[in-house]
Amino acid sequence: MGGIPGKMEQRRTAQNRFLLLASLVFYGWGGIYYLLLMLAVILINYVAGLSMEREESRKRLSLILAIVLNLGLLGYFKYFNLLISTIETVGGMKQGGLGFKEVILPIGISFYIFQAMSYTIDVYRGKTKVQRNLLDFALYVSLFPQLVAGPIVQYKDVEEQIYHRVESTELFSSGIKRFCYGLGKKVLIANTLGEVVDEIWKLEVAKIGPGVALLAAVAYTLQIYYDFSGYSDMAIGIGRMLGFQFKENFRYPYQSSSVSEFWRRWHISLSSWFKEYVYIPLGGSRVGQWKTCRNLFIVFLLTGIWHGANYTFFAWGLYYGVLVVLERVLSPRIPAGKGKFVLGRIYTILAVSFGWIFFRAPSISEACSFVGGFARFGATDYTVLTYLSMKVLLALLFGILLCGPLQSLLGDTSFGKVCREPQNEMTKADKQEFRLVVRIADDFVQMALLIASIIMVMSGTYNPFIYFQF
Repeated sequence: MGGIPGKMEQRRTAQNRFLLLASLVFYGWGGIYYLLLMLAVILINYVAGLSMEREESRKRLSLILAIVLNLGLLGYFKYFNLLISTIETVGGMKQGGLGFKEVILPIGISFYIFQAMSYTIDVYRGKTKVQRNLLDFALYVSLFPQLVAGPIVQYKDVEEQIYHRVESTELFSSGIKRFCYGLGKKVLIANTLGEVVDEIWKLEVAKIGPGVALLAAVAYTLQIYYDFSGYSDMAIGIGRMLGFQFKENFRYPYQSSSVSEFWRRWHISLSSWFKEYVYIPLGGSRVGQWKTCRNLFIVFLLTGIWHGANYTFFAWGLYYGVLVVLERVLSPRIPAGKGKFVLGRIYTILAVSFGWIFFRAPSISEACSFVGGFARFGATDYTVLTYLSMKVLLALLFGILLCGPLQSLLGDTSFGKVCREPQNEMTKADKQEFRLVVRIADDFVQMALLIASIIMVMSGTYNPFIYFQF
């Protein structure tokens, strides 16, 4: 028996090396230059961890240097173009007047830098042990399922899984199911609605009317959810196939009854990151009402800035900062009850959908012009019927039903009774047969989604994930 653990360890090491190689090839396919950048981030944080372990007196200095280097790289690649463009505009120069080449944003840089930073900060805090094996640390940062668009995985959540994950037929099957549903979300719903959104935003937005503006707002609200949550589902699914258990990144955010709740359900890994590494260090909610509001505002402003180098994202972050602070101050004064819950849901979906307009717009002026379309009644140059086909209507229908309402119905106690009560009267054999029928139906849906998605990908145009640009 003594030799078995050694053989298992060798097998796991071989698997990890293969996964690392596959992940590096996967990311390097887009360009060796960007692969070298990611390797530099890995090395910076790996060395910082070792330095903090070996030199206690320079622990704080190592952390500061690592954070400066990480944020410096992120700032350069993400915000340099905006800085130069702003200087040229303020100086009255034409675009490109300063002679700087445009910096191309590497795919997924915001995700893997935040992921690497979480390790370094946790080592400094003593919340995780130093990883002395460079290759295993590189695997953590570069693991391909969630590399380019999240979820942001913290080292402490997968440290044990790197060495002691358990693969099983059940987990692999669960991963396939999750992947198929995620692929269906992206290809069948997000891509279909994305075509409509892109067509409308190519129009002269100053001439669109309420119908077209409403269609674009609803379509984009659904598109970005199914696009991003679809990718997260696919990443979680592939992770399960490999034995990794990644945390959930979405919990039906459009079912929220407040904007604060929305952000506890949307892009959970990013919200958790800012909460743990920014909000709580600033004092969280333990420092009085005014400072708590200040901390919340800072977090949401940074969330907007994190998303992109455009003033629209800055405005989007400000918008949510104001909303969350207002909720913090005003919500306790509103009596609890069903009315508050219902109105809260209506207010939240309207507020979120309005915010997505600025998120999608190329500029603040175009966003404002688009918003004006909701009040631009009378004759306009465009009609909503131009963009409504049966395919689009089906995508809208299923998009609305599957973003939370249908799941809430299926989880409701009254509906649950319909499913449970007959089973209470079944024999053991009947129950097994019932579960087999449900499983076969589920497998059929998965297969149908996979086939339909493949057909759509083969017949459609290239449509990358929205969050690849971040």
